[in-house]
Amino acid sequence: MDIGVGEQSFEELWTMVVALVTSYGLSVIGAIVILVVGFVIAGWVRRSVEKGLSKFRKVDETLRSFFSSLAYYAVIVFTIIAVLSQFGVETTSFIAVLGAAGLAIGLALQGTLSNVAAGVMLLLFRPFKVGDYIDGGGLAGTVKSISLFVTELATPDNVQIIAPNSQLWGSAIKNYSFHPTRRVDIALGIAYEDEIDKALAAIVEEAKKDSRVLGDPEPMAAVTDLGDSSVNFTVRVWCNAADYWPLKFDLTKNLKNRMDAEGITIPYPQRTVHTVGAMVD
Repeated sequence: MDIGVGEQSFEELWTMVVALVTSYGLSVIGAIVILVVGFVIAGWVRRSVEKGLSKFRKVDETLRSFFSSLAYYAVIVFTIIAVLSQFGVETTSFIAVLGAAGLAIGLALQGTLSNVAAGVMLLLFRPFKVGDYIDGGGLAGTVKSISLFVTELATPDNVQIIAPNSQLWGSAIKNYSFHPTRRVDIALGIAYEDEIDKALAAIVEEAKKDSRVLGDPEPMAAVTDLGDSSVNFTVRVWCNAADYWPLKFDLTKNLKNRMDAEGITIPYPQRTVHTVGAMVD
């Protein structure tokens, strides 16, 4: 009696297993195949995107990694949706839920996503690179690193600045290191009693002595202003960008020494008071 009941239970279990395998076996096999193929395609897409972007010099390595990973996970998402459809899951509602979730996340991370978008533009168009000295978004410093979210700067006194990419991309950027050469401007004044032509000739001659000063364009000096107590000159020379500050400092000192050697006075502000008459009680 007990044996018959056991055999009947086993037959019912076996019948249920056969029914499940018959009903879902092909779906499970199909889902496994889709998963395997999907992951293979995702890996191939990621490698292809990264390889394709590597042909463009302007595309940064960080940007190549970002786009290749984005393509990889996009294929994975479509693969998962295809697997769910194998089991009769309504993917339309699932996609709608994902879209709503993506919208909510996008609104919540609006500031962060704007930094990512700005980071992509900075890495793609490369208005500056690591090592450049820039001024943008109210910040100035040497670029140390560029990522998708922030750009790291270092001020001349080596203070670290972490700047959101949207702040830099949304403003005008001055890149002082972009061009290989720069112009050095130095202001200089002489006394009204001194000879202007003599001073101009001495200034240009002194500028040409420095090997860092480029010959094209040639150094020049010109009278730019008649001040209260001096005739003001502007000295302009061109140099390689890396020599800008050393040349500016050295040439300023050398011009002062040259004016002293030539007997030309560099006056300081002063005021002369003339007494017309004395008051009598």
